[in-house]
Amino acid sequence: MTFSGSTNTGQSKNPLAGLRVLVGRARHQAGALSADLRKLGAEVIETPFIEIRKPRSYRLLDTALKNIGSYDWLILTSVNGVDAFWNRLRKLHLTKRHLQHLQVAAIGPSTRKAAEKRGMKVDVVPKEYVAESVVERLRGRVKGKRILLARAKIARDVIPIELRKLGAHVDVAEAYETAVPLSSRVRLNAVLKDPKRRPDVITFTSSSSALNFVTLAAGKTAQSLNYKSKLDGVKLASIGPVTSATLRQLGLIVDIEAREYTIPGLVKAIVAEKEQRG
Repeated sequence: MTFSGSTNTGQSKNPLAGLRVLVGRARHQAGALSADLRKLGAEVIETPFIEIRKPRSYRLLDTALKNIGSYDWLILTSVNGVDAFWNRLRKLHLTKRHLQHLQVAAIGPSTRKAAEKRGMKVDVVPKEYVAESVVERLRGRVKGKRILLARAKIARDVIPIELRKLGAHVDVAEAYETAVPLSSRVRLNAVLKDPKRRPDVITFTSSSSALNFVTLAAGKTAQSLNYKSKLDGVKLASIGPVTSATLRQLGLIVDIEAREYTIPGLVKAIVAEKEQRG
């Protein structure tokens, strides 16, 4: 399988010229990835697979924030988590001063940047930006400690389960939830059916984006595998191994996987594949 479109890969300034890429990030987060791709010459189509919503209840998060002085560690696993955590902190009339005693772990550079932008000092960023690596970095540092994990409603339980095994007391607080933006269904299927707009590459930046994509592409027949025929000739690009595993569990083939599990890493992987295939 090769990329369609023109093959101007010899032009280093525009290595993605002629490549059409579908970006499925949440609408408010698509800008960075789309901008990076466009700078390299790609044509970008934005159709969000994820919608970020407030949780049904902030009860657990509010309780934790009101007792933030009793915690030793704060773990943040996404930029959305940082945003939601900070907004709730302000809603309760708390400030960064109330967090100064905490040690903070961020799952990756984007999450770290978002936390530091709000004045939080980040103590730990793992070498690999996945939950398992967070646990490894905290090994030997959390026994008997109280940890607050602010995250999405639905997420992998690797961090709380493994840290509890290490002797930590972990409270998981729902800071936001992800939903399927049903308004994207018609647009997505129209793009996949139209030869003039059909993408060469579809990007996936989380397991949720993969799961929601299938729901949107399959429609009411979500349990059917018929939607796979819509992807003939389309390459799937994953931000890292966790997202790739989800795609494979859904019966999809991962053609491109970032070596560094970040947006820049994903872009680099797409460029490398384009240059390799021509």
